[in-house]
Amino acid sequence: MNQFQGSHILSVNQLDLDSIQTIFNVAQKMTPYALREKRTRVLDGAILGNLFFEPSTRTRVSFSCAFDLLGGRVAETVGMANSSLSKGESLYDTARVLSSYSDVIAMRHPQSFSVKEFAEGSRVPVINGGDGANEHPTQALLDLFTIKKELNSNGMTIDGMHIAMVGDLKYGRTVHSLSRLLCMYKNITFTLISPKELAMPDYVIDDIENAGHRVTITDQLEGNLHQADILYLTRIQEERFPSQEEADKYRGKFRLNSAIYTKNCKSNTVIMHPLPRDSRSQANELDNDLNNNPSLAIFRQADNGLLIRMALFALTLGVADQLEQYECPVNWYSRKADR
Repeated sequence: MNQFQGSHILSVNQLDLDSIQTIFNVAQKMTPYALREKRTRVLDGAILGNLFFEPSTRTRVSFSCAFDLLGGRVAETVGMANSSLSKGESLYDTARVLSSYSDVIAMRHPQSFSVKEFAEGSRVPVINGGDGANEHPTQALLDLFTIKKELNSNGMTIDGMHIAMVGDLKYGRTVHSLSRLLCMYKNITFTLISPKELAMPDYVIDDIENAGHRVTITDQLEGNLHQADILYLTRIQEERFPSQEEADKYRGKFRLNSAIYTKNCKSNTVIMHPLPRDSRSQANELDNDLNNNPSLAIFRQADNGLLIRMALFALTLGVADQLEQYECPVNWYSRKADR
């Protein structure tokens, strides 16, 4: 566990199978705290700098809640206009100052590799919450954690699985990071489904093929899902396009509803999405009529994000083996604990 203490978490390229398993083992230990069955105050007095210079709901709030659940406090900055970056301050200067106020920093920024640049000036560990179209390592970890759990419940493993990735694979940083993690496993079949203009970047495909996995690339949804064990959809990343009109050209190209799922997928094909799903009528990429489908894992996926981020905080701050020492009971009624 000491390999994480004091370290930045900037890219999935830092990880190997052993370190991933360490994160997953600690994440599993976080379950009773996330479910409010008990509390731990292991980070009492510690401060998280939660710096989100790009719009976010789940990622920002889950980082904050993860730190709160470990007993820490959160200082938050939201939006570029509300920071000194709008006045011309460099990322390095911002990092030098804000890291003196915090014990760990979670950061999202719209420019690729910006979090790495920020980390070079930081005096404390920095966790990448998404840097432009580049990477989203904590999302990739929670996705992999979800895939592992969902496949295990179906009597399967990651080795040998078939995953279909659908949607905006060019700008969707979640599929870039997840693909890199999956390269560490064996004998995976990838079906990459997108408009030709939004295809997976060549460097990601090269990584997949060089790792010995099979890749099919297509722009057709129907007829390409029958063997998939995991169906991973992404929305059109409109914030990455040069104009709204350009993004609108691709909105609604790939839609999944109960009828399409039943016709094209196995009965236990797991449905995943990093959220938010675009429910506007012109998009509706993942229909509400799937909400009661037991194979819809999108909300379990989001729940797992809390566990993964709690684990990363505990590991980077060196307290993963002290959780039980700082436990105390939950003294309020919690429906979570009744589940």
